[in-house]
Amino acid sequence: MNSNKQISRIAGILILFGIIAGLLSIVPSVESTDFLKEVFPNKSQVLSGAVFQFLLVPIYIGFALILYKTLKAHKENSAIGFVGFRMIAGAFQIFGVILLPLFIYLSKTYLTSAGESLLYLEKLGEMLKIIRDLTNHLGVMVATGLGNLLLYHILFSGKYIPKWLSTWGIIGNALIILASFLILFQAVDVISTTYIAITIPLVVQELVFAFWLIFKGLNPENANQLK
Repeated sequence: MNSNKQISRIAGILILFGIIAGLLSIVPSVESTDFLKEVFPNKSQVLSGAVFQFLLVPIYIGFALILYKTLKAHKENSAIGFVGFRMIAGAFQIFGVILLPLFIYLSKTYLTSAGESLLYLEKLGEMLKIIRDLTNHLGVMVATGLGNLLLYHILFSGKYIPKWLSTWGIIGNALIILASFLILFQAVDVISTTYIAITIPLVVQELVFAFWLIFKGLNPENANQLK
């Protein structure tokens, strides 16, 4: 197995691990409108989500670093930008992990409090929720999306994979960036049919891309195989 094939296979496996870890990092109780009441009773689920969210950091950055040498041969500046955005996304991920125990503490305090303190805790909870949404659904997703746009620009122009797959990746990441801003302006909820519909194209594309990397690899000649 040549080094390029081996690198591609590892990158594809990392994508699959990232999808699994991403799904397991979702914490419905934190996303709920009644999170102050639901987080503490589901604290084990929250802590489990924190572990998988943290695992996304080495997966995200590792994927970029392992492809960097191959990508920089075609467009070095774009490859550096791709790695840079992945590191920014990783930093946001770590900050998001740090916030999750605060949700548990705040929820526990809320459930054992009464009177006027409840109003204060609700306001504090709203602020914490906004900060987390900005971190996870804007910071992480936008940084990842912008990095991926650079990635698929390189793959498209260098014909490393079929153009239809690169184009699909560009469209999917553009949609996920749009979804992040829709969440920011409360036009859609994270756990909603609309958000799922927007993200499904990218999830499916990531699966196809992962298996392409595993079984085909990055090769300019691949662009001519499936026309």
